[in-house]
Amino acid sequence: MDKKEKQIVNKFKELSKDENQPKPKLLKNCICAFIVGGLICDVGQFFLNLLLNYGVAEADAGAYVSVFMVFIGAFLTGIGVYDKLASFAGAGTVVPITGFSNSIVSPAMEFKKEGYIFGVAAKMFTIAGPVLVYGIGTSVIVGLIYYVIGLF
Repeated sequence: MDKKEKQIVNKFKELSKDENQPKPKLLKNCICAFIVGGLICDVGQFFLNLLLNYGVAEADAGAYVSVFMVFIGAFLTGIGVYDKLASFAGAGTVVPITGFSNSIVSPAMEFKKEGYIFGVAAKMFTIAGPVLVYGIGTSVIVGLIYYVIGLF
């Protein structure tokens, strides 16, 4: 490395020290995530109670609520509201099913200009794909452990 490259590396190290980083507002972030995540879950519970009051079977009502929440997440992502909500609430918008919907719709919208096959279809699961792989993989491992424990 020559002298100029060493200066650049040293300057980068100096700028990237922890003392130069803004401190996260941990308590505020936790409270916002709790409130927004709770409100999203309240919306889902509202739909569930509404369907149950109209006589829909409980298993069917749960499936309908999942469809409603995925649609709401996709719709809010499509009109640009979900990203603003996520920047405010952070993890509060990731955990519910609406976060999964957002993780599917966002890349699809971003890569739409590349076409429907190589853009939307190919890139749709770039964020949600690893979540699905590890979620399914973990559930299989937990199921096998449960099965083995049940043998004894």
